[in-house]
Amino acid sequence: MNKKWQIYENDEGKIKELQEKYQINSLLATILVNRNITEQEEIRLFLEPTRNDFHNPFLIMDMEKAVKRMIQAIEKQEKVTIYGDYDVDGITSITVLKSFLQDRGLEVDTYIPNRLEEGYGLNQEAIKKIASRWLSINDYSGLWNFSSGGNCLC
Repeated sequence: MNKKWQIYENDEGKIKELQEKYQINSLLATILVNRNITEQEEIRLFLEPTRNDFHNPFLIMDMEKAVKRMIQAIEKQEKVTIYGDYDVDGITSITVLKSFLQDRGLEVDTYIPNRLEEGYGLNQEAIKKIASRWLSINDYSGLWNFSSGGNCLC
C-alpha cells in the first residue's frame, strides 16, 4: 500500500487575520484554518464546547440498554472489566470510565490486548473469557463490526 502525506498550503493571510481578531498564537490559528474553522461560533465550539454542544448520546443504537445495564451493575456492585485499546484515545477513555465506575464503588479491571500476540480489533476469545466472570464493557474506539452475547456491553 502506497501512502502519500498531504501537506496543507497555509493561507498566511487567514492565519494572520485569526491571530489578530481572536488574540491567538500562530500554531492555533494555523490548525483552525487548516480545519476550515474560521467563524467565531465555530471557533468557540472547537475551543470551548459546553455539554449543550455535544450530540445526544442516546442517538447511538442501544444506548438506553447499555445505560440500564450500567445502572444495574452499579446498583449490584458488580465487578467490571473495561476492554480498551492501546492508543491515546483508548487509554484516555479507559481511564475516564474506570475512574467514573470506581467513584461509584465498583471493582474495575482493564484489559488492553497485546497487539503483537492478539492482532488488531477485538479478541473474541478474550471477550468471552472476561464476560464469563465479570461484566465486560467494550471501550474500543475502533469497533465497527462485532457481535457478542453474555455479559458484554459492546
